[in-house]
Formats: sequence, C-alpha cells, structure tokens
Amino acid sequence: MTTLSAAQARRVAVAAQGFHEPAPRGPVTRAHLKRLIARLQVLQLDSVSVAVRAHYAPVFSRLGPYDRDVLDRAAWSHSARSPRLLIEYWAHEAALMAVEDWPLLRWRMRQYRHGRWGTDIVKKNARLAEEVLAAVAELGPSTAGQIEAYLESEPRGRKGPWWDRSETKWVAEALWSAGALTTATRVGFARHYELTERVLPAAVLNRQVDEADAVRELCLRAASALGVGTEADIRDYFRLAAAQVKPALADLVGAGHLERVDVEGWSAPAYLRVGQVVPRQDRGTALLCPFDPLIFFRPRVERLFGGFHYRIEIYTPAQKRRYGYYVWPFLLDGNLVGRVDLKADRVAGALAVLGAFAEDGCEPARVAGPLARELSAMASWLGLEAVTVAARGDLAPALRRAVDSPL
Repeated sequence: MTTLSAAQARRVAVAAQGFHEPAPRGPVTRAHLKRLIARLQVLQLDSVSVAVRAHYAPVFSRLGPYDRDVLDRAAWSHSARSPRLLIEYWAHEAALMAVEDWPLLRWRMRQYRHGRWGTDIVKKNARLAEEVLAAVAELGPSTAGQIEAYLESEPRGRKGPWWDRSETKWVAEALWSAGALTTATRVGFARHYELTERVLPAAVLNRQVDEADAVRELCLRAASALGVGTEADIRDYFRLAAAQVKPALADLVGAGHLERVDVEGWSAPAYLRVGQVVPRQDRGTALLCPFDPLIFFRPRVERLFGGFHYRIEIYTPAQKRRYGYYVWPFLLDGNLVGRVDLKADRVAGALAVLGAFAEDGCEPARVAGPLARELSAMASWLGLEAVTVAARGDLAPALRRAVDSPL
C-alpha cells in the first residue's frame, strides 16, 4: 500500500481544492465558475453576512476578485443564451451544485419526503402541502410569506428564529427538501420557491439514478474534491451515511478509480484517485471563510494542518469566544498560519479586522505582509476603501504595520 507523508497529503488536498492554480488574468467568467464548480462540487449557503455571504467567498479565495453577478446569474437566473448553471439543494448542507447533478440526490429527496426537520408538522398537513403547490403553480416564484398571504393561512404572529416559522413555511421547506419545489431566485437572500419542473431542464428532471450508483458517483466526486481523504472525510463532503459509503468505496477501489493509501500520522486508511499527482511544493495563499470546502470537516483540518483547531463561534456567547464571531483562517503557501475575525463595516467603508492571531510556531512578521495584501484585495472586491486592524490578538501589531505600510 502506498504511504504519503503528512506534507504530501496536505499538498494533494490543497491542490485538489484549486489553490495551486493561478488566478485568471482577466475578468472571471461563467466558464471559470463552471470549472471551479466541477472541482469543488458545492458552494455552501449560509445567512450570515457580517463580511460576505458564504457562497461568494470560495470563488474569491481561488479566482481572486470577481463580479458577484456572475455567480448570481449562474445560480438564480435562466435564459436561452445563458442557461441556469447551479441549483440549490442539501448537497453538503444547503448548497449550490451543478444543475445536472440534481438527480444524484433523488434518494435524499425520498428520505426527506416529509422534510428534513419538523416532519410531524408536514405529515399532519397533507392538504396544506397540496395547497402550497397549487399556490406556487398560480403565483410563480414566491417567498413563503407570499404563499402564506395567498392562502390566508396561519397568522404571522411575532417574528422569531427559524423554529417559530408558520406551518406554511415548514411545508414549503419540506416540499423543497422533497424536490417538489426548488429555488427559482433569491432577492435579499430570501428564497423564492418555484415548481421544480419549471426550473430544471426536462432531461435533468426525468433522469433517474439508482441510489447505489448515485452514492458511488458522489463518493468519487468527494474523493476528487478532497484530493486524499478517509472514509469519514468522504462521508462528510455530501453528508452520506457509513452504510452507504463503505460498499461504494469498495466498489470504486475494485473498479480501479480509487486506491487505499496510508498517510503518516493518520489513524485510518485514506483514499486517493488513481493516477493522482502529488505536488512537490507547498502553494496556495488565501483567506478562507468559515464555510470553505477545504475546512468543511474539522477533524480533517486538524489532521491536515498540524493540529489547527477551528470552530465556528457564531453561537458562542461573546465573552466565551476565543477568536471572534466570524473568523477566517489564513492559508499561506499551503499551510494554515493564522486567522482573522472580519466584519465589513459599510458605514465606515472599511474591512474591519476585529482580531488577528498567528498559529503557534508562525512568526507574525512573516504572516502579516501576505495577509495584509489578501485583506486589501478582499476590501477592494467588497467595495470598501480601507482595512482597519483592532488591537486584539498577537498578530494584530504586525498586521497593522503591514496594512499601514504596504509594499
């Protein structure tokens, strides 16, 4: 069995995610985006917008500054000249994926025929489900609120967190999870539901894929996106079950698509695409948003990057946060060397670094310059005029000097 060193595994993983490729010299186009999606498979969606929404960030991290309208049009508009490229579904969590890959998750839609959550609400409201579908058929792309108003159903009541949603909202979400509805567009990030047959091409809608075949394909794609990964890593990428993945990986090894390898320091065997090239150099410099595919699975991050411990602290009380609210790891020459807590301060016109931290063994002076350049590029991309650095964190003094005195 082939053995990879920890450094080789890290290089394979970083390269597989597109960080070894040079950024386009000209404007980022739909073609660039399509190639990136083929590599990453998914762009996770999340409602937090303290810096920039999660699905935009991985594209910036790999391709550099780009017009976000390119991604918006690919995901939420359609024309004969420019067909819809992406669709939303539970691919990792809620995520954008290639339209043609939607049939690979039909088995999950069957599992979620009563929704992913709140299934009891949906089961007791079969009539409401029919009414929601009829309302969308009549209205066209509609928010849950518009559907609810049309049906004159449950009163809205007080606004609150997601678990206080009206029954209409629960049912609409369940129909989305079941594949009967999909997202036609988003306005201000609000999802506008539409009948799936009005959004997907007939060839995609009518394609049937056996669950075992679909899972094998998803495992192969996950292994390719990861570069090298254990069974647990591969399971996590599309949130698959062990009972699905074990036979799929055995089939893929038997068919010569994957090979089992040992990685120095890893307690479980890993899987590598047959013929995978192992880069000889560490490359890749980028800011990574909390939902970047490279850092989806936290145990894998710790294995790949020398114990880099990363947790999202959004839901941690402020006084108990270690690093901050929305913290971006910093990849420098293929290694995670620091992290910054970022906020886009639109009023001040600045990308605010609320905290900056170097990893153990990483000299702040070495990290600060490249990080300042990445922050400056990000600020410009977001239409902000400056980068400001607060005092919190051991990297902050050196970073402030680098920001104030760019080379």
